[in-house]
Amino acid sequence: MRGMLQKILHEVWLPTLLCCIGIFAFKALLTYALPQVMAGMEEILEKLPFAKTLITALLGTEVGSEVSARTMQAFLWVHPVVLALLWGFEIMYCTRTPAGEIDRGTIDVLLSWPVSRRQVYCCETILWVLAGVLLIVVGYLGHRLTVSTMPADMRPTWPRAAMVMVNLFGVYVAVGGIAFLVSASSDRRGRAVAVVFVFVLVSFLLNFLAQFWAPARHVAFLSVMEYYQPARILSSGIFPYRNVVILIAIGVSSWVLGGEVFARRNICTL
Repeated sequence: MRGMLQKILHEVWLPTLLCCIGIFAFKALLTYALPQVMAGMEEILEKLPFAKTLITALLGTEVGSEVSARTMQAFLWVHPVVLALLWGFEIMYCTRTPAGEIDRGTIDVLLSWPVSRRQVYCCETILWVLAGVLLIVVGYLGHRLTVSTMPADMRPTWPRAAMVMVNLFGVYVAVGGIAFLVSASSDRRGRAVAVVFVFVLVSFLLNFLAQFWAPARHVAFLSVMEYYQPARILSSGIFPYRNVVILIAIGVSSWVLGGEVFARRNICTL
């Protein structure tokens, strides 16, 4: 298994590094720009009343009559670019095996290693989990790099930031578990990537629409973003145990099912 881990690391270190650089740089830039955005927020809301609705929809929770500095902190964790970098990485990673290997016709070479399919799956999982922790921590470090430019009332405390990061890791696990399941059931990587991409896109849009469209609220529980609301964590300081448990349960159950499909399915490269 050590050799398998080294092989996977050799294949994914570069995209992992690029995603780390991207999320580090963007979080640093967003942290620096947020006070300037907040300074003009009242004027924006007066001229464009619907902007409050858009902010509410993006954050996934009601922001109240005024957009507070603490509420604006949530943009650091729910911005579409941050989510796109995180999801893009794990969609790329989790569809490598077996869908990517079958698509390239190299699955026979992979399975010729003296390890079982379940061991291959576990090796992929180990580095996927470590990469997720690395990306989230690097994003936080990017935020810390420029946090001194923010007013004191806009700086999230470490305990609340840690709660948000744990909740975000739960989203990472849920999406990755589903991606592993889709990959294990697919023979074409492009198809697997498309399915998972549609899933995360629908989740994001459903959570967005549910804030101002009543029919969407009835099915909002189907979105993983329903269980990730950093604005509420930062404003209340209460850890969302239920949401994290649901996200982890979705991810783990999908991952287990994906592992069984991969271990038991017939694989044909002809």
